[in-house]
Amino acid sequence: MTSNLCIKCKGKGLCGRPRCPILEKFRSIESVIPNSSGETSIFGASPPSVFVGRYNYPDVKAGPMIPPQLEGDEAMLLEDPKALLKMSIQDIISSRSQLVRANTGINVKKARSPDNPLIERSQELALSKTPVDTEAWFNKPISNKLKFDNVLTPMGPSGDLKKFDITENPKVPKKVDSLVYDDDALAKDAISELWCGNIPAEHISRLLSIGLLGQERKLVPTRWSITAVDDMVGKDLLQGIRDYQQLSEVTVLSGGVFGNHFEIVLIPRMFSFELIEVWMPRTVWSGGSTWIESDHEDFGGKNKYSNLAGGYYAARLGALEYLHSIRRQATVFMVREIRPKYWAPLGVWVVREGVRKAFEGEPEKFESVDLALVDISTRLNTSSSQWMPKAALLPDVRFQQTLDSFF
Repeated sequence: MTSNLCIKCKGKGLCGRPRCPILEKFRSIESVIPNSSGETSIFGASPPSVFVGRYNYPDVKAGPMIPPQLEGDEAMLLEDPKALLKMSIQDIISSRSQLVRANTGINVKKARSPDNPLIERSQELALSKTPVDTEAWFNKPISNKLKFDNVLTPMGPSGDLKKFDITENPKVPKKVDSLVYDDDALAKDAISELWCGNIPAEHISRLLSIGLLGQERKLVPTRWSITAVDDMVGKDLLQGIRDYQQLSEVTVLSGGVFGNHFEIVLIPRMFSFELIEVWMPRTVWSGGSTWIESDHEDFGGKNKYSNLAGGYYAARLGALEYLHSIRRQATVFMVREIRPKYWAPLGVWVVREGVRKAFEGEPEKFESVDLALVDISTRLNTSSSQWMPKAALLPDVRFQQTLDSFF
């Protein structure tokens, strides 16, 4: 029961403890990270990156994230998923821990005309597509405490911001510039245009979080903005996918990153999506037992927030990107097996990139869904007798004939 609660909670405090005992074990890493402790000012190239907290919402802490002494190219790697994929988990933590969160208090509704000039400069920073040299001064010395989370990428220490300067002009993509100053565009439409304009998800999330998109603008906690972008982009892709022809053959793809292994079965039917998560023993949240949960949606889409949290929307986005690229629709059945190799939480981007990695592999074709399920079972460490009962869509897919089968 305790391990089940830990997986559902992932450090949000549902157990009532003042500190998460699982996240606390990573505090030992602080002794080996680059130390900013005791500093009252820092200078460095922000990747660019900003952070908006969620505690005490709607009065939150927000501001830039700055890695002291890093040059532009080095800083940019800290926000680039493709670069992070080339590192080990330990190296990601060590690298990301250099990002100092420079915080100032603000009400989320004051995004459009903030009283705090520090937020205005943070918004200016968030526009940039390349690192920006910045300098920050703090009210008191920085305390070297790391931040781990199930949605967010690891971050370094934080400090109460006193003054903040940008020492060079941000390089702003034309598409970003036009939509940020478009007060008539809805946030979802702006996000769709940015995505179609090849603006990275990380940049879009940054703009949404710091209050630069939409009509009624406000700051959005970073962890919420990440999932919101995954969800809105996914829904936008789905509108077109519903009109595509159905896939012609049962197809299997597999792969993953950092101990997150994905088995994906594409079935020739109208679009629906199901994700089963299997947390094996001795992973970051599971303790000594296996935890299995699932969620799904049919052709009409999803109305309620997923019980699998941000990972559901990140995984769905990866699948929708693939279907859009091949201009086909299908029922997508996916198993995410989280293995002991995944020993520290790196953020929901791991799910998004893991699914993309799986879809980059060579697809295998099968004559039936049952044969495909047998095949994926050979690469999963968890028996199908454990995860199959959690599947809600498979019984219909396996045994219910569609009208197409009669022609």
